[in-house]
Amino acid sequence: MSELALAPSRPRGMALVLIGASLWGISGTVAQYLFQQQGFSPGWLVVIRLIISGLILLSLAKGFEKNNIWGIWKNMQDIISLILFSFLGMLAVQYTYFAAIESSNAATATVLQYLAPAMISCFIAIRAKRLPSVKETIAVALALVGTFLLVTQGNVSSLSISGWALFWGIASAVALAFYTLQPHKLLAKWGSTIVVGWGMLIGGISFSFIHPPWEFQGTWNLSSYLSVTFIVIFGTLIAFYCYLESLKYISASETSVLASVEPLSAAILSVLWLHVTFGVEEWVGTLCIISTIIILALVKQNPKEKL
Repeated sequence: MSELALAPSRPRGMALVLIGASLWGISGTVAQYLFQQQGFSPGWLVVIRLIISGLILLSLAKGFEKNNIWGIWKNMQDIISLILFSFLGMLAVQYTYFAAIESSNAATATVLQYLAPAMISCFIAIRAKRLPSVKETIAVALALVGTFLLVTQGNVSSLSISGWALFWGIASAVALAFYTLQPHKLLAKWGSTIVVGWGMLIGGISFSFIHPPWEFQGTWNLSSYLSVTFIVIFGTLIAFYCYLESLKYISASETSVLASVEPLSAAILSVLWLHVTFGVEEWVGTLCIISTIIILALVKQNPKEKL
């Protein structure tokens, strides 16, 4: 009876994750527009995005969800974990991703960031002191082939993207892996809204000492205002809400598979809107990396290896 009751909610969960992931991909392309056509800096956009989104999330946690947002600061272990997550997870993944976009384009940056699942799989295998399974090995091999095609266009003698673009793209994947692995205890104890909200606010405020929000460079016009608003509201808050809400209706593995629409949406929009050149090799590389997400989502995790 319970299965029949949940069935109508399944399409809702699938729609939510597709909306959230698509908004993430689109916001990356919008960020590319701000960097490359309006002269915005990644540092400034990261500070604004994190501070505003963090304040709104914590306000929602306290006002709408009636949660105690200050309780996380009463335990030293939680404080240390939160600070590590804020700097090495939240801030790192935001800045490296935007820096990769500025150095290349949203499509390449987003696809490279999605090497994170393969990195996580390797980390879990090493920590468990076991060899990767056949599926994990295939996924890692596809990730490597995809990366090779994406950054060289199949030509071993040269890179098709800059060295900085490759550096920031790989750094973004490492940061995303840390972002995914590190805060699991905090999330279980305090919930995602409080943890992510504080992570954003701490990361944004601390980074404002390096990139003060009042030291702005770029061009303000109607399209700039709309783009920044889209990134903060739709590309951060609504995307985050849709992704988490989807977990109420479908499994985490299904969510991971459907979330692979993010790099695909970023690639398609970059080509159609910003006229980024994406050849056959780049498309094949993109599909290889997206395939790793699907394969790894189908790997059954050993209960002893849970994060």
